[in-house]
Formats: sequence, structure tokens, C-alpha cells
Amino acid sequence: MRTLRYAINVTLDGCVDHRAGTGDEEIHRHAADSIGRAGGLLFGRVTYEMMESAWRLPAEPTEEPEPFARTIHEARKHVVSRTLSSVGWNAELVQGDLATAVRALKEAPGGELLTGGVTLPAALAELGLLDVVELVVLPRVAGHGPRLLEGLSTPLDLRLVDREELGNGAVAERYEVRRTGRR
Repeated sequence: MRTLRYAINVTLDGCVDHRAGTGDEEIHRHAADSIGRAGGLLFGRVTYEMMESAWRLPAEPTEEPEPFARTIHEARKHVVSRTLSSVGWNAELVQGDLATAVRALKEAPGGELLTGGVTLPAALAELGLLDVVELVVLPRVAGHGPRLLEGLSTPLDLRLVDREELGNGAVAERYEVRRTGRR
């Protein structure tokens, strides 16, 4: 079964609003490596549309794209949406019951699945479908914004399995979700 990994940048006070963080070259390189390890991306509509508008390459690029743009552009994408009727950008629409659809994706062949964003990962955590949580903890206090997996009905217990200090002061942390039988 494929692993479902949630990766996101988060400030020290738990804010996951992409506008509250820093997007320097090292953060983009780390994100490109993370996406490059995935067999597919699983996005909600909002994250998909935000990423597509920011990173979709033109049909005939005039210059060599940066590694993050190239990596996300080429990645296979699965988009969860009740409102979209079609998607492009190397993507397929995921519809129907979320738990059933995501379990089917996890059982399909291929490398691990990577999700990001705010709303979809919280729903996936609530359903007990996340296997790994990867955070890049930014050395910043935002003082506002949506919080990491805000609104869970029960705690999500994690076990730290890797930690890397980045040169810009951020810390990349990888956690495995502990299965307690409660979800």
C-alpha cells in the first residue's frame, strides 16, 4: 500500500498560510526534493488552483525553469473537488466519497502520495489516512492565519523519525503517524 505523506511549511506558532512563510531558494529546493520523491500529488481544489496558477509552465518555455517549477509541473496530480468538472496540468479528478477514493489511490501501484494545503489534509487526518507528516518549521511567528491541522476531533499522535536543520534557520521534521486504533 502506498504511503500518504502530508508536507507543509509552518511558522513557529503553527500558521500554515503560504503568505506567512518565506520562500527562499533553499525552501524551494527542499520542496522540489519532497515532490520529486512522490509517485503522485493529492491536492484539494484550492491548493491545485493556487499551485497551477503559480507554477504551470508555458507550452514552450523561453528559459530553463527552476527545479521546483519543473518538478511540480511534471508530477502526476490527483485533485479532490466537488465543484470542478475537469482538470488539466497532468491531473485527474478525484470524486465521490473521500475515504473510499483515497484508499483506492493508496492501494494503486506507484510511489507514495504527497498532499499539501490546509483543508484536505485535515480531512485526511480525521479519516485516519495520513501516514507521514513532514513539516518545514520556519523561524517566524506569524501571529495569525490557519493553523496546522486545526479542528481535529482527536489528537494525531506522531513519532519523530528524521530532522534536518536547513541553512536558512528552518528545520525540516519528518514524523510517522502512530496508529492507536482510535481512528
